[in-house]
Amino acid sequence: MSTIAIADHQRSATPAVRTRLRITRRGRIVLTTLVALPLFLVVALSVLNGGQASAGDSSRAGAPVHFETVTIEPGETLWQLAEETAPQADPRDFVQDVVSLNALDGSTLQAGEQIAIPVKYTSGR
Repeated sequence: MSTIAIADHQRSATPAVRTRLRITRRGRIVLTTLVALPLFLVVALSVLNGGQASAGDSSRAGAPVHFETVTIEPGETLWQLAEETAPQADPRDFVQDVVSLNALDGSTLQAGEQIAIPVKYTSGR
């Protein structure tokens, strides 16, 4: 009889009660922040990058730039080219204009490279 009593006892045990997950106020704030933060970053980056297309000197916007092409000699620098091409102009302005016009990463040049020089500097060469 003890075997039957054990079997009855297992059937009559109360089943485990499942409770719903409850999120506290702090949990809701954290969850909302985690979801909203990436969305905020995407919007902020798109707004900040949107103004990049209009950056630049507005007085020159749309104005055509006339230039002549010069082939760089071995060992020649932009500073030397500025002194040869436009001795009357400030070499810093010449270098900046040439770097901007040719979209150079810096002022280093390779022998045989052809670069554009604005016409306003080529009158002396």
